Amino acid sequence: MAEANTVLVTGATGNVGRHVLSGLLERGVEVRALVRDPATARLPEGVEAVRGDLTRPETLEDAAAGVASVFLLWPGFGAADAPAAVDAVARHARRIVYLSASAGPENRRPDGFWGEIEELVERTGLEWTFLRAGGFAANTLGWADQIRDGVVRWPYGQAGRSLIHEADIAAVAVRALTEDGHVGAAYTLTGPEVLTQVEQVAVIGRAVGRDVRWEEQPVDEAREQLLAAWGDPSYADMALAAWAAMVDDPESVTTTVQDVTGTPARTFHQWALDHAADFA
Repeated sequence: MAEANTVLVTGATGNVGRHVLSGLLERGVEVRALVRDPATARLPEGVEAVRGDLTRPETLEDAAAGVASVFLLWPGFGAADAPAAVDAVARHARRIVYLSASAGPENRRPDGFWGEIEELVERTGLEWTFLRAGGFAANTLGWADQIRDGVVRWPYGQAGRSLIHEADIAAVAVRALTEDGHVGAAYTLTGPEVLTQVEQVAVIGRAVGRDVRWEEQPVDEAREQLLAAWGDPSYADMALAAWAAMVDDPESVTTTVQDVTGTPARTFHQWALDHAADFA
């Protein structure tokens, strides 16, 4: 039987979600993970696995029954199923911590599905916290094959990014899920420094002990590659436009991770060391 402080974690087996699980367990919280197949999900000991899928809202009623809070990470690039999914969660929980996206230093509501879901969460009347994360350091895992080959071919090498370690996002999420001082906050989360994409590749190379060089990729070629991977033209165009803008106007740096957790955000070099085996 679920306890009154049970937290439901969506995206529980992903980069951020697995750290949320471990952080909640360390705080002695009852944790429930939403997974498509409880029989095959690899979860820490002590986590209750429940079957469910955010894109199938009818599966959420049983999964959310008895929970106090929800860590919400929306899958995919569209929000068609989000109204019903948020409503289903809201019938049971009293708090939602939503992993959204940064829209720049002014900390405005982001465009696209991120902003749509923020609005849906606000309309529920529940307690909420939005984690408006900037670029994820984990996205550079997409270069893993190229890192192994010694050449990263990608567009906008001079785009400056303040990439954040997934463990730091999770640390803020755990605070927001278990403490009352974060209700109604929209936190912009970044790493502690700005590095160009060329510099990111060099940092990963040093972490794995390999010489890796950058090769600038034509934008049209990159767009075709992104379309093949993502299948969403609008998202591919949005990503390319964002990288182009970051050449002259790099991502900002915030101190929010340290302000909330008391610990400075991890550097990209630390992230690369933590993930060296993924590039081996």
